[in-house]
Amino acid sequence: MERARAAGLVDPAPVAAVDATGLETRHMSAYFGLRRAGSGHRQRAWPKLTAVVHVASHLIVGAVPGVGPSQDSPDFIPAMRQAAKLIAFDTALADAGYDAEHNHRLCRDELGLRRTVIALNPRNTGDRSPKEAYRRALWGDFPAALYHQRWHAESAFSQHKRRLGSALTTRGENAQQQELALRVITHNLVLLPRAK
Repeated sequence: MERARAAGLVDPAPVAAVDATGLETRHMSAYFGLRRAGSGHRQRAWPKLTAVVHVASHLIVGAVPGVGPSQDSPDFIPAMRQAAKLIAFDTALADAGYDAEHNHRLCRDELGLRRTVIALNPRNTGDRSPKEAYRRALWGDFPAALYHQRWHAESAFSQHKRRLGSALTTRGENAQQQELALRVITHNLVLLPRAK
């Protein structure tokens, strides 16, 4: 991150966007995938990457490899803890898959972020105001314009897959996790020269 700071990529009040993406385990054409989807074939597990993306630069600052399909929320805490060691974020944005009071508390009370904007999951709230303080504050005044900056995470994933491909080359779970970590490093290294 020192090179990123020296290149002027890290802004004074950094915003993090947290999201997850799935990758493929084999190279297959989109057409073949669509044909196979209607064949009754069960969908297998896939490599999953949960990432904390720095909104201004699209650097991946925190990354947790895993296996999907799985719930997103459990990977929020390790990804944010990892990211907070590198950048003192001001704000964190996440979709409703990460809606939990303990995710707000981690960011605000433990890591020192000023704001957390995590969309409220209707399954957790229904039509009533949440009881927990941070979630209740969002119920009353949700900052939609700020939340919509979350698209930067999707953009970073798109850049990542365009440059490095959407399929991993390794097969075993441990090897895939190592490959995902190397891909994140490569993604960030590619972004640095553009800051000159």
